[in-house]
Amino acid sequence: MPTLRSFSEGGDNDKQLPMLTIVCGTKISKGCILKLSSMKREILIKFGNKVRKERNKLELSQEELAAIAGVHRTYIGMIERAEKNITLENIEKVAKALGLKLSDFFSDF
Repeated sequence: MPTLRSFSEGGDNDKQLPMLTIVCGTKISKGCILKLSSMKREILIKFGNKVRKERNKLELSQEELAAIAGVHRTYIGMIERAEKNITLENIEKVAKALGLKLSDFFSDF
């Protein structure tokens, strides 16, 4: 099995670590990585669209929603454009700022 060597300052404590290989079916494929990437992107797009839809219902600007949620003013735009992989803590902040329960956010998924 291929290994990856880690280097420590002392030199004597070097360890051999297993190398991770992504396998699709029976052969290694870059397509697998692209598929995982596109699946990840799809959920970010759905989430961003939901945030935009709910924000527009309340007639809030991105900056206003950010202020209510307690996040940076540019963060909402980045979420809506699927540029940010938002944390659970920030999902909760945005949901509360929009007056939604967490379950409401994911009902369309």
